[in-house]
Amino acid sequence: MNKLFLLASVCVLSFPVLAEEAADVNLKLAELVVKAKPDFPIENKADSDVVVSNEQEAPIAEIIKVVGKIDSVDAAYEDTLLELGRRYNLGYVEMVAANPGVDPILPGEGTKIILPMQHIIPDVPHEGIVINLAEMRMYDFVTDPNNPKTYPLGIGRDGLNTPLGITTVTRKKDGPSWRPTARMRSENPELPSVVLPGPENPLGTHALYLGWPQYLIHGTHKPLGVGRRVSSGCIRMYPEDILKVFENIPVGTKVNVIKHPIKMAWIDDKLFLEAHAEDELADSYEDIGTIKEYRVPDTLFKDLSDVAGDQANRLNWEVIRDAVKHRSGIPVSILLDEPLNDIEVTADVLTTQPLEDIALEGNPVRAPRLDLNN
Repeated sequence: MNKLFLLASVCVLSFPVLAEEAADVNLKLAELVVKAKPDFPIENKADSDVVVSNEQEAPIAEIIKVVGKIDSVDAAYEDTLLELGRRYNLGYVEMVAANPGVDPILPGEGTKIILPMQHIIPDVPHEGIVINLAEMRMYDFVTDPNNPKTYPLGIGRDGLNTPLGITTVTRKKDGPSWRPTARMRSENPELPSVVLPGPENPLGTHALYLGWPQYLIHGTHKPLGVGRRVSSGCIRMYPEDILKVFENIPVGTKVNVIKHPIKMAWIDDKLFLEAHAEDELADSYEDIGTIKEYRVPDTLFKDLSDVAGDQANRLNWEVIRDAVKHRSGIPVSILLDEPLNDIEVTADVLTTQPLEDIALEGNPVRAPRLDLNN
């Protein structure tokens, strides 16, 4: 039986449609993701494209570098990646990225599903709310600064991107009304001028208004949009998550919106890298279930060398290239056991693209995006 998911938008007029047809299992990449599964020594240790976090330079109060842990679950017959994502507080793209080749609609009974629930904390001040658009995730440092809470998000689509920068929560509303913008109503004249609180309200049950006009953090009546670039710029959350944020985040809280697709951190004596699919790369995961483009940030070689310091000759460039290519969102250890002595390494080491995965063209994970009215 076909399953068709229509994604309505909070601030959106473009909704992805998922089809039953899915890509053949990409065994090579799936193997890579499982092998890359990190074994952190501890759990919950307390803008450019690359984020570097150096524990050795941080004061004792700032030693929290990673939260959560990688886990897995065997899918039941009726499970989908969308449903499993919500069950484990993960977004759609991060589930697809961590499970290459797995049919997102019917993974299959007994299929091992990786749950990418371990996150290197972005290297920005640990205060207020931090939203990293590249990983479509919020970090809440208000509720417990020593154990930040983290939630998946839906964000603005191409051309209607969620803005970057610092703002504040200016007010909160239990039972918000939704008023489509003039642009939305010009594109769809059938939209009402206002949608009052209720089960069909695209803002969900609760909303936090920001210092940026027309941009909100809110719930949704269509949670399938969480973990995707589908909105008109607003930041949407699962209904159960917005309740927690609404309760715990006071008016006046600082909100720092960043885009850091590549994060690094020293955890004890190991250096980890976590790479996420930002912008068009995230769209590629939705459209064909993989990433064709090998996108290397201009500063990556220097940043890696700087954070590695006197351990730079132990950097495992093959693992680094694979992580940057596949953007699985899973932290991986990037140091060799033994140094590469007497070998000069230059930035060219990053220009060698990893081998292509099994082609998925012609057998997409999902159907092309359609422009649908709200």
